[in-house]
Amino acid sequence: MIKIGLDSFAEKRPEYAQDPLGNQKVMQGLLARIKLSDEAGLHFFGVGEHHRSDFLDAANSVILGAAASITKNIRLSSAVTVLSAADPVRVFQQFATLDLISGGRAEMVVGRGSFTEAFPLFGYNLQDYDALFAEKLDLLLTIQQNEKVNWKGRFRPSIPNLEIHPRPVQNPLPIWLGVGGTPDSFIRAGVLGMPLMVAVIGGETHRFRPLIDLYRNAGKQAGHAPDKLKVGLHSLGYVAETSQKAVEEFYPGYAKVFTKIGRERGFGPVTRAAFDSQTTEKGAFVVGSPQECAEKILRHSEALGGIDMFTFQMDVAQLPNEKLLNAIELIGKEIVAAV
Repeated sequence: MIKIGLDSFAEKRPEYAQDPLGNQKVMQGLLARIKLSDEAGLHFFGVGEHHRSDFLDAANSVILGAAASITKNIRLSSAVTVLSAADPVRVFQQFATLDLISGGRAEMVVGRGSFTEAFPLFGYNLQDYDALFAEKLDLLLTIQQNEKVNWKGRFRPSIPNLEIHPRPVQNPLPIWLGVGGTPDSFIRAGVLGMPLMVAVIGGETHRFRPLIDLYRNAGKQAGHAPDKLKVGLHSLGYVAETSQKAVEEFYPGYAKVFTKIGRERGFGPVTRAAFDSQTTEKGAFVVGSPQECAEKILRHSEALGGIDMFTFQMDVAQLPNEKLLNAIELIGKEIVAAV
């Protein structure tokens, strides 16, 4: 069984651009989607972390805490926590508290993030990108496994045999490693025996198989049981009653958002031909009818040697909340059972 979920970055909405209560309405819409995802039988909802004007998810643990109070079964997670620019002690405390509020439904996905605004904001040097993450992941995992911590590092003051509270309901609190396409990151997750969340937001998904094999082989060589080496797949996607409707509704907003991001990074504008190539059988996007999306998730799983979870990122296309709610209902009714 593949667990199905959603991720959101709490994007600002163009329809609220002139509304003084617009950001409040974005949050209300997001919480409504999380609540419906729980009621529809989805397994997971993740909220990202960004520190830029496009998004409202800088304090994702607060959003997830609000979601915990209106849901019963769904797992609640970051997607991702930008650990390089955070204090692992506070991150653990926030998600342990979320775990207590939710009755043992909290998780976190930690990574380095695809944007860099957090580094100057919190006083870190981008030249320390890799070293920061390695050190802070080491501390976070130490806290996950030990109530009393004795730790020394380069970027954070030492912790001299101190207790860290609160402790979560779950022991251990689940921590996934979020990765893009760097081989060392896949190997690190395997060596540590951490579940792996792979973000595939372009190209052909099956091309990630060698990297996932690296992860599984590294985990096996480190002595971790196969059932501990879980793989999650995060992709852009959207579900509507028909494939044509899904594509026509998703593309305009997707093109606008990713053309803007591409301009920041020196890329050309998004084209319809490039988008259509991503919605083909091997392309990364899972956009279409419920049947088509379910079949594509299963194909992706087979191509990658089996996945344990798939999460849709639907919000990036700036779709109205009612369309996103409709997509969630379709996912719950037709995709969850199918995969």
